[in-house]
Amino acid sequence: MSLFGSLYIGVSGLRTSDNALNTTAHNMSNLDTQGYTRQQVQQGTRNYVTHSRDTARNWIQTGLGVNYTRTRQERDFILDKNYRRESGRRSFYDISSSALEEIEYILGESNEGHEFSTALIGDHNDANTKEGLWGAVQELANDPTASVNQNLFVTKAYEFITKAQKVYNSLCEYQDNMNQKVKKDVDKINSYAQEIEALNRAIVRVEGGPEHANDLRDRRNYLLDELAKLGNITYSEDASGYVSVRFEQVDLVKGSLVNEMSLYQDPQTGFYTPYWKRLAHFDKFDKDGNPIVSKENIEGAEVFDLTQKISSQYNTDIGSLKGILLARGDHRATYRELDNINPDGKYEEGWYNTHVEQSVVMNVQAQFDKLVHIVATKINSVLADAAERATALNPDSTYMRDENGNPYQLFELMVAEDGTAETSWTVRNILINQELRQNPSLLSFRLGEHSEDHETMEALKKAFEETIYTLNPNVQTPLCFKDYYKNLVSQIANTGSVFRAVQDNQNVATDALLYAREQIVGVSSDEELTNMIMYQNAYNASSRYINVISEMMDHLLSTLGR
Repeated sequence: MSLFGSLYIGVSGLRTSDNALNTTAHNMSNLDTQGYTRQQVQQGTRNYVTHSRDTARNWIQTGLGVNYTRTRQERDFILDKNYRRESGRRSFYDISSSALEEIEYILGESNEGHEFSTALIGDHNDANTKEGLWGAVQELANDPTASVNQNLFVTKAYEFITKAQKVYNSLCEYQDNMNQKVKKDVDKINSYAQEIEALNRAIVRVEGGPEHANDLRDRRNYLLDELAKLGNITYSEDASGYVSVRFEQVDLVKGSLVNEMSLYQDPQTGFYTPYWKRLAHFDKFDKDGNPIVSKENIEGAEVFDLTQKISSQYNTDIGSLKGILLARGDHRATYRELDNINPDGKYEEGWYNTHVEQSVVMNVQAQFDKLVHIVATKINSVLADAAERATALNPDSTYMRDENGNPYQLFELMVAEDGTAETSWTVRNILINQELRQNPSLLSFRLGEHSEDHETMEALKKAFEETIYTLNPNVQTPLCFKDYYKNLVSQIANTGSVFRAVQDNQNVATDALLYAREQIVGVSSDEELTNMIMYQNAYNASSRYINVISEMMDHLLSTLGR
């Protein structure tokens, strides 16, 4: 090979080392860049010049230098897939655990929860407490005809129902807060899908030639990581570079097409339900041609089937969006659903286990509402029984009856603005009897001139102490009024403890996968500095090689050429 040809060999080394140094510097500059994948230089030899192909010995060939083959991303498909699945599962349990912590705070530590507990049974730390509605019943039993005790009884009943409504409203407000998160997450998913589709087109355009769109691929991989936290995704890349993404087994991005999620907002609760517009069936449209969405239209097109049993085995516990929807539920739950009565008032076998139990908030709403329901209806029943006993003895008796002859009821159902009375004794529908609140002495508890109604007093005390109630159909431990609320809070605390244990284990598994993946995709400053020294030395070697060839040429031309 001529000396001039040898110069080109040295130049190839300079260029290749310079490009490798640029790649290393690019890695170093993105050391803390989120989603960045380490880039690795691949070098190869240029084509050889063959001088002889004598098969009896090795071919005589001359090399033409080094070639910068490509810059390769270091990724592991299996680790990416496993990490994204487990990070989605971690997001699900993060949401579930935080929801339980919030509810535990509302019932146990917040002002509303503490005030309600005090309004029902007084200070639970004092076994001899005479506070709350239970304390008022005890005082009333000691002297039922004392106006001060009658007034205390009605006042504590008013406080009980008022504090109960505050607690229930706090649970509803938490549902509303999670509802807003649903909208934000769906908007985020659609945004990610649109950007992935745009990156698909950009990557295909860049890689149509010899270039590699590594930085664009980094951004797309980062979006897949974020999307995996929101739901259960699967994805694949075709030969041209397009990535197709399926979200909960439905195409979200397919080539250059995006199937966006839509939201249906319930007109009564305002709750959002994500659904696939492409799978919905619309039969009504407004004057602008836009579909009028109803619950019936989106049946079967919902993104999530929230009646599925939550199980890691079947990957039904993946994604923060599903966790939010499950925790929030799809309506405000009441005591009736513990008896498998759906919101439409119809009995449906297994309704509680399928539609209520798995929702953290709805489950607590139903159980809390049941407590208020049984306290209110039981006290009303005791007062009604007192009036009926008096009438049985004397048909003309007006004992415990109003001017219309109806038994006094301490609690009443709310009447709507249109005059329609509510029919179910739920916490939101119950009011204190205003007539009794203004004049508590109407509850005289005096059967005759010198006769006190001790039978009714015993019935009231028994109502608080008899253990005949359960938290839900799946718990068989009998409880009384006094222990019901304490056991409800304990149940939430125990469930929260279980979820936190699962969350901790999931964090360990996810972090282990993240660490293993970072060993491949992450940038190590020490390793990159080592590579930088290596490529700098290679650059210097090529430079010295060129200097030697240059000196030889100078010697030949200036000395031997004379």
